[in-house]
Amino acid sequence: MSEVSIIGAGLSRFGRQPGVTGRQMAIQAIHAALADAGIAWPDVQVAFGGSDGAGLADTLVAELGLTGIPFTNVKNGCATGGSALVAAVNAIRSGAAEIALAVGFDKHPRGAFDPRPEDWGLPAGYGEAGLMVTTQFFAVKIARYLREHDIPESVLARIAAKAYRNGALNPNAWRREALTEEQVAGSAMVNDPLTQFMFCSPGEGGAAIVVASPAAAKRLGARAVKLLAVAPRTRAFGTFEVFSPSIQGDGVPTSVSTTAAQAAFEMAGVGPDDIDVAQLQDTEAGAELMHLAECGFCEHGEQEKWISAGETEIGGRLPVNTDGGCIANGEPIGASGLRQVHEIVTQLRGEAGDRQVPGAPRLGFTHVYGAPGISACTVLGV
Repeated sequence: MSEVSIIGAGLSRFGRQPGVTGRQMAIQAIHAALADAGIAWPDVQVAFGGSDGAGLADTLVAELGLTGIPFTNVKNGCATGGSALVAAVNAIRSGAAEIALAVGFDKHPRGAFDPRPEDWGLPAGYGEAGLMVTTQFFAVKIARYLREHDIPESVLARIAAKAYRNGALNPNAWRREALTEEQVAGSAMVNDPLTQFMFCSPGEGGAAIVVASPAAAKRLGARAVKLLAVAPRTRAFGTFEVFSPSIQGDGVPTSVSTTAAQAAFEMAGVGPDDIDVAQLQDTEAGAELMHLAECGFCEHGEQEKWISAGETEIGGRLPVNTDGGCIANGEPIGASGLRQVHEIVTQLRGEAGDRQVPGAPRLGFTHVYGAPGISACTVLGV
């Protein structure tokens, strides 16, 4: 991939913020990213962004400044932020711009997401049967996975407890109180085997990333982090995904996460063993467990050994979700993918404070996953 650098990364606070709109959180994140890059809004030549339900990103120019730049709305489920980043990167690679911005934001109401089956190409009866409730899908998928690979349910509470510990170290996180494995396991059952504290919640927040050409990054004297790969993918025949009501084909069902991760590693010219710190989609604890293997970091069934040995902790072999992930930050759909990129940039710069991965990490990886079977992965390096 032609060289593109991240020169600025910014976040708003995540979590319930009464009286603060999703648009305002986006503006906060953009201003933070611009300040981090050492530039002003008029320096941005093209922008891309979106949210699932908090407004149109292009209208943010009313607060940012009416500079007349192209600003394209992106809406692509949980891959909204990643897709906006792809578009910004492509603008740099094509020569259409030297400095581009990607932004994602959302402000979801309390309670589970309530999508309409008709919007996802499914009959109304699919929703009437309760199958549009994502908590049920995640519970069915992880219960099947645990049985197939002989993994005990107790590992789910360990994963969630790690997320809360890491979130307690993150000043921007929503959930900043560490919880024990016993508290997680003993919380209200939502869909067996997943309890309340094993899930993330629909949330609020904004995230923004500024990317630039090598020449612009050098001219600005930026603290650049190289974006070595960004790869979005949709589901293929035979995958087992959210809102895909049947497994098609023969053999073991695959996942779009595997396809996206493989594409990102191939593009970057590195492998899973080269990664020093990772962000994996953890809509619930079972997702992190499965994505460890689906993205190639371990074999299916090895996760219990990894987690029991502390390999995914901040000081472990592969620190995962050092900022608390979705479980501690919540899931504002438009912002989550770019929040992950922000965290990896922060780690690679050595600026993560109490949650900093030791040993000067050099390569980072991010992964998002969502309905109806879409994933986006990045590889970043210094």
